[in-house]
Order: sequence, then structure tokens, then C-alpha cells
Amino acid sequence: MIMVFWLLVGLLGGITHFALLRWNTRLYLGGSSVALAVGVQAVRLAAIALLLAFAAWHGAWPLLVAALGVVLARPLTVRVMAVAP
Repeated sequence: MIMVFWLLVGLLGGITHFALLRWNTRLYLGGSSVALAVGVQAVRLAAIALLLAFAAWHGAWPLLVAALGVVLARPLTVRVMAVAP
């Protein structure tokens, strides 16, 4: 049961990470402030690193399961946010 919790934590963290990646890319390409784009990227990377560090603090299995959740979140996020032809 506890591993399901870590999988959900990884999924939610990964979905947030990849959704912010899309927004961050739009900031870079949209011609807005580069400082804002760099700041969003720094916060995004720090947040996922902290999430995985927190999981590692609880042990190897929580880290592996949370990382699996992050990996599984990528195709889900890409599929949901894909532009329809």
C-alpha cells in the first residue's frame, strides 16, 4: 500500500514537471523575459530533485517507485497535451 503512495507521488510530480516544461518552452519561444523562463526552469528542476531526494530519504524502494512514477508520467502528459492534427 505504501508503494502505491510513492507511485502516485511520482506520477503527480512527473505530471507537474512535464506540464511546466511545456509552459517553460513557450516562455523561451514566446519572446517573454528570459529571466522568467530561467527561473521557472530552475524551480521545476529543483522541485523534482527535492521530490526524489525526499523519496530517497525514505529508502531505496520509495525512490525507485517514485522515479518509476515520474517516468510513467511523461507519456501520459505528452499524450494529453498533444496538439491534434
